[in-house]
Amino acid sequence: MYYRSYDKAGDGSSGNTSYPATVSTFRLDKYEVTVGRFRAFVNAGKGTQASPPVSGAGAHAAIAGSGWNMSWNTSLTADKAALIAAVKCSASYQTWTDTPGANEARPMNCITWYEAMAFCIWDGGYLPTEAEWNYAATGGSEQRAYPWSSPAGSPSIDATRANYSPSSGTTPAGAKSAGDGRWGQSDLAGNVLEWTLDWNDTYVTPCADCALVGSGTDRVFRGGCFLDGAPGLRAGRRDYITPALRHYITGVRCARTP
Repeated sequence: MYYRSYDKAGDGSSGNTSYPATVSTFRLDKYEVTVGRFRAFVNAGKGTQASPPVSGAGAHAAIAGSGWNMSWNTSLTADKAALIAAVKCSASYQTWTDTPGANEARPMNCITWYEAMAFCIWDGGYLPTEAEWNYAATGGSEQRAYPWSSPAGSPSIDATRANYSPSSGTTPAGAKSAGDGRWGQSDLAGNVLEWTLDWNDTYVTPCADCALVGSGTDRVFRGGCFLDGAPGLRAGRRDYITPALRHYITGVRCARTP
């Protein structure tokens, strides 16, 4: 059990203890999904209308209605060629290259929520719930201000721990290993924002393996990005945007059953 969007720094970004949550044991990937991993997904022809996930795939074991909905198929690109064209969303900041090169270890960006969900399904996992993601970033009951904070309330941050503003773009996944979280995950703060399963709304309360999976307008992403200042990287910070939007600040990290 821990408190969502709360940390022990005791400042204006620390939140409060109004939103307790309990999560069951889960696994969270050490790294954000890289270009190299996403390339294997693209080369397999997955994540498009031509080859979408099957209905119900990627469901969280404890959350009804959390798997793939066939109505989302129309939000995928038509085919592999269309997906390759779509992920080139920024000449300056996109990480995808049409042939393997220097970016293979960088986090994949310019992906929609639907593509993030489809990737994690293909990779044998699922999109983490917002509660799971926040649990990992804040060190669970330690309630860290940043994933690396020791003591938990320390607001100390520097460029050895996270890729954040001012920055010229993404860094390879895990390059800021001094900022790894309590359980070893890298880049839980900075680099790219990470999609989560949930729709954006007031926190579900009470929360035991909870997620907002019904309907909504925007999906939640967490963790801040290379363009954010230090406050945007706090473990309790929530951000959200329409799931169909692709942007060079947005990527994903997958979760898995134990």
